[in-house]
Amino acid sequence: MNKILSYDVGIIGGGLAGLTSAIRLAKLKHSVVLIEKNSYPKHKVCGEYISKEVEPYLRQLGLDPFALGAVDISTVRLTTENGKTIDAPLGIGGFGLSRYTLDNALMELAKGHGVHIIHDTVSKVFKKDHGLKIITKSGQHYWLKVVQGAHGKRGKLDKWLKRPFIQKKAPFLAVKTHLTGSFPDHLVALYNFKGGYGGLSKVEGGAINFCYIVNYSIFKQYKDLALFEEKVILKNPALKLVLANTQPVFDQPLTISQINFSEKELSSSEVLMTGDAAGLIHPLCGNGMSMAIQSAQIFATLVDAYLSGRLSRHELERAYRTQWNEEFKSRLRMGRVLARVFTNPNTSNLAFTVLKYFPSLLRKIIRQTHGKPF
Repeated sequence: MNKILSYDVGIIGGGLAGLTSAIRLAKLKHSVVLIEKNSYPKHKVCGEYISKEVEPYLRQLGLDPFALGAVDISTVRLTTENGKTIDAPLGIGGFGLSRYTLDNALMELAKGHGVHIIHDTVSKVFKKDHGLKIITKSGQHYWLKVVQGAHGKRGKLDKWLKRPFIQKKAPFLAVKTHLTGSFPDHLVALYNFKGGYGGLSKVEGGAINFCYIVNYSIFKQYKDLALFEEKVILKNPALKLVLANTQPVFDQPLTISQINFSEKELSSSEVLMTGDAAGLIHPLCGNGMSMAIQSAQIFATLVDAYLSGRLSRHELERAYRTQWNEEFKSRLRMGRVLARVFTNPNTSNLAFTVLKYFPSLLRKIIRQTHGKPF
């Protein structure tokens, strides 16, 4: 058996939640190992719009998104299935930056602060000696005082931990590609179509991110993505007009299936969950990336208090659960309501009419799905 390696904190997953908490904890002088199955840089299925609520924190960690080419976004556009549109200001606004660029920059920053990044897959987690033991696919054993679950929407580890959500129906498929062509820098646009919705916004280098989500029961009626897009997505005339003047950058779109928006528990076998592993907000809210970063900030702050002796283990879990719910529970609930409204043609048309006459309601909805700068 390999030698057991010991660290203060073990992080499972190297996305936004895992990387930002790793940087913060390493800067606070805690030893950190981050275990990520993929190498960097890598494209991911993601809308790649980030609310500016996280910008001050990213800069505090040492990362300037605009130095990486981020695109400033100030306006949201909603478009019904039949092509009617409404625009609204985004409040504090956001920026567009690809996960390919952002994750890689955070990884380099983490390494610079002494985070040990291991490319492996966690297969098992056990409670052991007032801490946790991790075993990876390669056979390496780690002993940790604290473990962070930052492994994304779902994975084999969730099955090992027997998390309840993994048994529930996960009916959504998501698709993402980058395009070249003409699209306003300041705009993030959301388009409805039968069974789902999609978004367009700019990222660095002039690329346009096109990401959509659809109920799999609708998609499986067609033999492939191209036919589905032709028969369903392009039925939205506003979206068809935009896509007619673009060209794909990727050879093939990226896809991810079995997406589940049901509630998840925040701790399993003493693994504290962050980001999508803790709860997944519907993409039409445009807040998933900032929620991942903020959940990691909450996690890192409380873990520092625990490792410094200011919190007990019980107090750590209780405080994390309380703060997470205060920040995100109502956002997730609003996301589920909005998804039901805007993916149903009848209710989406009614909602559009109401918002057209009462635009202040749309601004209120945006505030309820986003947080304040932290």
